[in-house]
Amino acid sequence: MVKDLLLALPRLGRMLISLAGDRDVPTAAKVVLAAMAVYLVSPIDLIPDFIPWLGYLDDVLLAAVVVDGVLNFIDRPLLLRYWPGPPSSLERTAAVARRLARWVPSRVKARIFGSSTPSPQGRGPGEGTR
Repeated sequence: MVKDLLLALPRLGRMLISLAGDRDVPTAAKVVLAAMAVYLVSPIDLIPDFIPWLGYLDDVLLAAVVVDGVLNFIDRPLLLRYWPGPPSSLERTAAVARRLARWVPSRVKARIFGSSTPSPQGRGPGEGTR
């Protein structure tokens, strides 16, 4: 599961950077993406990175929650505009992020995404399936 997400990282990175620069992407999503980027490069973590395996767990879970939320919050056609691969590979990546995000309590996800408006498909961040 984590291996699949790691293999998709280059595609995800390109897509998320492109989305951050798109005017059609809601500001709330851009703020969450920027906050995630700052946290991931920051030397201050919930679990220090020098602790083997556990040190990167908070980074992986945060990234999964944000990716899951963004993939549910932003309209699929806009995501596919920037996804450098077939739609089926985006769906597989979304499924992996969704499974990892389930490890994070709903109240933590709600704090990350605030009171975001659900996507037109009727699902908010981390809700439902695609």
